[in-house]
Amino acid sequence: METGERLEELLTSLKIRFERNLHRHQGLAWDKVQEKLEADQDKILSISKMEESGGEPDVVGFDQMTGEYIFYDCSTESPSGRRNTCYDREGQRAREKKGIYPEGNAVDMAADMGIELLTEEQYRALQKLGEFDTKTSSWLRTPGDIRKLGGAIFADRRYDHVFVCHNSAPSFYSSRGFRGSLRV
Repeated sequence: METGERLEELLTSLKIRFERNLHRHQGLAWDKVQEKLEADQDKILSISKMEESGGEPDVVGFDQMTGEYIFYDCSTESPSGRRNTCYDREGQRAREKKGIYPEGNAVDMAADMGIELLTEEQYRALQKLGEFDTKTSSWLRTPGDIRKLGGAIFADRRYDHVFVCHNSAPSFYSSRGFRGSLRV
């Protein structure tokens, strides 16, 4: 849980980001977003973890059916505090058996933060809001059939195009992290 002062700092940062990037959430009002955030301490904690790890969370939509605001990590590059990670625990274990120790794995880290990895569809939607991952890449939620065969997917933006690529799940790089989503 956030202390009063830390909560106020977080909400101020989120509000400033919200106001500087109105193109991401046209027609939405910050006061309503803040009201939802303040009503759910678990979501505030998740947003705080997104912020602390360099994700720069921002509102990218509103689900009319559920009444939820949708946050994505909107940092220009893959969040700096979430890089050097394998895709999942199985991939991480495979590396550790070889005496190579990544910073963790994207799937477990996201779960610990209370967020979900972006899907390919969500990642492509994010890229319509700006240019992200021009120097880095981000793991994406990998379909089960790909993962079952040992692979995982990631994406980036190069040459003014969004590329979704594959790698083995144990792979990790200093320039690859992951982006998350959260519904509030």
